[in-house]
Amino acid sequence: MGVFLTPIVKRKVIRLRDLSGRSLAVDANNVLYQFLALIRKPDGSPLTDSQGRVTSHLIGLLFRTTRLISDYGLRLVFVFDGKPPLLKGPELEKRREVREKALVQWQEARRAGDYATAFSKAVASSKLSRLMVEDAKRLLDLMGLPSVQAPADAEAQASHMASKGDAWGVNSQDYDSLLYGAPRLVRYVTLTGKEYLPSKRISRPLLPELIELGSVLEDLQLSRSSLIDLAILVGTDFNEGVRGIGPKKALGLVRKYGSMEAMPNEVLVEVAADLGEVRRIFLEPEVTDEYSLAFRRPDEQGLLEFLCQERGFSREKVQGVVKRINAAHSRDQSSLASWMSES
Repeated sequence: MGVFLTPIVKRKVIRLRDLSGRSLAVDANNVLYQFLALIRKPDGSPLTDSQGRVTSHLIGLLFRTTRLISDYGLRLVFVFDGKPPLLKGPELEKRREVREKALVQWQEARRAGDYATAFSKAVASSKLSRLMVEDAKRLLDLMGLPSVQAPADAEAQASHMASKGDAWGVNSQDYDSLLYGAPRLVRYVTLTGKEYLPSKRISRPLLPELIELGSVLEDLQLSRSSLIDLAILVGTDFNEGVRGIGPKKALGLVRKYGSMEAMPNEVLVEVAADLGEVRRIFLEPEVTDEYSLAFRRPDEQGLLEFLCQERGFSREKVQGVVKRINAAHSRDQSSLASWMSES
């Protein structure tokens, strides 16, 4: 879920075309969950192949990604979650309970023929399995797109890559990348321009948002370490937060007292006992420099075998995707040749 900072963080609305030529390190698990949630049948059932294997995430990954790189010139690197920190255990258990409850409610609504409720509950019941992740990595490799296996949190790894300059920014729905030190966070990189809210059973319009860490810290008059303390007061994936303290109140406290240790006792007693460890997760995350960011031509035969023969995709549509990727490669090579000739 990430930390809730929306009320205090200024976001700049941009267009997808503003990202042309930019490299984004994508929180892959976050994106795959979006596909699993939204690419479903009217009763909420996920799309599957003839053997019952879920294909919703592959459809989203194949068609949205290739549109973003071919139509809008984005360069996407997908970063996958590794082993989560121990402190994330309670949050993961909470999510599991929510999914299981939503699954029961989905099945009940579907049996009753209430498809509107069924779809909203199905969205909340989405579960990303190990097989789905491996299928996604296989698809990206066949598409010629780089992927990175993070040792721990994907957003930490993506932020590390952006901080090094190996990516222009991080693409995720959550704000955690700012806590990890990403210089830029881009939210809502979507073609539909909509987000489905299962609790309200409605969709709301969305446009891409750019958030720059330097501007956020300057606007809030905070250091990055102070922003982390603010997030700890609100609650992160690694701690519960303090009851009754939201982003605005947390901002006031951090500005007034400077550090967590100087906070009033009634606040300190509710702060996580693992305060130092939560800080360390954000300031010294477990990351790796062992990755390749090479973009390659797609393996057309491999894609046809995997998607068409194994997963039942349309051969014509897969060949269309290959053409889009190849066109993007040709355009990139032409731009590079032009740049070198002018240098």
